[in-house]
Amino acid sequence: MRKIWIWSITAALAGFLFGFDTVVISGADKKLQALWQSSDMFHGTVVMAMALWGTVVGAILGGIPTNKIGRKKTLLWIGILYTVSALGSAFANDPITFAIFRFIGGPGVGASTIAAPAYISEIAPPKDRGKLVGLYQFNIVFGILIAFLSNYLLSGVGENAWRWMIGVEAIPAFVYTLFVLTVPKSPRWLLTKMRTDEAKKVLQLINPEQDPKYCC
Repeated sequence: MRKIWIWSITAALAGFLFGFDTVVISGADKKLQALWQSSDMFHGTVVMAMALWGTVVGAILGGIPTNKIGRKKTLLWIGILYTVSALGSAFANDPITFAIFRFIGGPGVGASTIAAPAYISEIAPPKDRGKLVGLYQFNIVFGILIAFLSNYLLSGVGENAWRWMIGVEAIPAFVYTLFVLTVPKSPRWLLTKMRTDEAKKVLQLINPEQDPKYCC
């Protein structure tokens, strides 16, 4: 059961990044508008909202990679998108480049709402499925809290405080990406791809006391 908790927490960290990424931009709001002299319309719909547009795309299309390449690989790509988005946004010197990199992170946010709960539900025992999937929702709220705290702590680091606010997300995103490499593939997804032997091996890891032949 300990392994299942570790794997579930790892997948649920996608929710932490969801919450963090959504809120962290608030700390840079006024600074970016003043820096780039953007109109209210452009600033609101492009600079600030571009990640949300990407999230819509990810939420609509996220089921495609989740089913095609698997839950684990999708979670891995989500971490990569978050990392690239955070670093690219932090080093951006104009609003268009900033908006592009913020958009890149958006599909990661949207896809995580599909891939992470699906993965957790497919490795969790029935009696623990609800609370383990609930870790994802908990981590969204926790990510929001940490984003506000991070912005507060970084607000006084100087003229480029906004770069640190945005770029610090790359740290948990990179750590999350590394952790995802350690989790097994979803046994249910493996079965849908007729990879029965691999699914049995994962089921054996999940519950060594149960004979996987009765599950497949």
